[in-house]
Amino acid sequence: MSFDLDIHAFRLLKDEPFFASISRNVSKIQNRGIPTAGVLVNPTTHFFEMHYNPDFFSSLGKVDFQGNELEGDASIERRDVEIRAILKHEFYHLIFAHLTERLPDGKMTAMWNVAADLAINCEIGQDLPNIACIPGHTKFTDYPSGLSAEQYYEMLKEEKEKRDKEKQEGKGDGDGQSGEDGQPQQGSGEGDGDKFSSTLDDHSLWGNTEENKVASEIAGERLKKMVQDAVEETSKSGRGWGSVSAKMRGEIIERVKTKAVDWKSVLRYFIKASVNADKHNSMKRINRRYPYIHAGRKTSRTANIAISIDQSGSVDDGMLSAFFEQLNKLAEIATFTVIPFDDAVFEEKVYVWKKGQKHKRERVLCGGTNFDAPTDYVNKHSFDGHIVLTDMYAPKPKASKCQRMWMTSEDCANHPYFKTSEKVIAIKV
Repeated sequence: MSFDLDIHAFRLLKDEPFFASISRNVSKIQNRGIPTAGVLVNPTTHFFEMHYNPDFFSSLGKVDFQGNELEGDASIERRDVEIRAILKHEFYHLIFAHLTERLPDGKMTAMWNVAADLAINCEIGQDLPNIACIPGHTKFTDYPSGLSAEQYYEMLKEEKEKRDKEKQEGKGDGDGQSGEDGQPQQGSGEGDGDKFSSTLDDHSLWGNTEENKVASEIAGERLKKMVQDAVEETSKSGRGWGSVSAKMRGEIIERVKTKAVDWKSVLRYFIKASVNADKHNSMKRINRRYPYIHAGRKTSRTANIAISIDQSGSVDDGMLSAFFEQLNKLAEIATFTVIPFDDAVFEEKVYVWKKGQKHKRERVLCGGTNFDAPTDYVNKHSFDGHIVLTDMYAPKPKASKCQRMWMTSEDCANHPYFKTSEKVIAIKV
């Protein structure tokens, strides 16, 4: 009988409402190409995935945390406990942004994976398989519990530097050398030298490429909303937080508190997401991971973004200047079509801002506002995204065929004329 992780994920619904909410946003994919399991950001879709080796999960439960052999019902029960613990472990990696904004220098390394595991596993403890990296356990008996991933990372770096120095001086036993800058790999757990690179899970699928850096930025924005929704859903459910401790709960809630949004970062994220969507399969380019098996990706970085600029007088010159300043920088990665409008689109004033060009801010008209006018124009043409610079003071428009975002002043963002589920970002001048 084949192993089905979805059955174990479904069991989270009953006892772990918070993790259940996170789990619904993570695709589970069988992958015998990795030794254990690991979460990653799909560089094409920017959604989170958990890849897992079903053979590894089927092999769990053979021993307890102390290494004693188990059989029969005891083994099955222990396997279920370990699988649930691994699911929580992987979801914690996402919740605490270990694969996105907290990556040291934006790169995934084996040593960072160990450090993140140590920080997470303090919370999960002995429910994990005994090969897990846990402070106070096996190779990490001298590591205190309750530190952050960054603190453990510094401890690991210092210890490795010390051991490498001793080895160079002929004082070490030769076990301390480890390539912590390589991709993380699941190790045997044997020997103290594995401390710097051997972990329970595997993130070798997370490559340190420019494409993954872009995906990380985009997924990071999505992650914040995902965790915030999980917190709200759990708080309203009345069923409690399951096994999430009060300490961990406080850290999670602190991470999702509303904070000042950097509108420049959001604008960059929106445009990069649209650029990344401008891709298609191609047999002309060889897939580096699966040559001649799966199609490669042919990428074009010239996505066309519609920029609709409200010409009403309440869109002040300061906001217009700040907006154009950022577009000049972002013109390196996209082409913009600038669409001036008030109660209609003035097509003779529409122009294409080609990739690499720079433009000064410009106001060409001044009048009332009708958001259906630019929406109709964009819907009739082929655009990858639509940004509307406006005071938001007009009736709610019809639906857009491409993703749409609103840029406005702080006051207008706080007191919009209409409500929308689309992203509304305040430009702070």
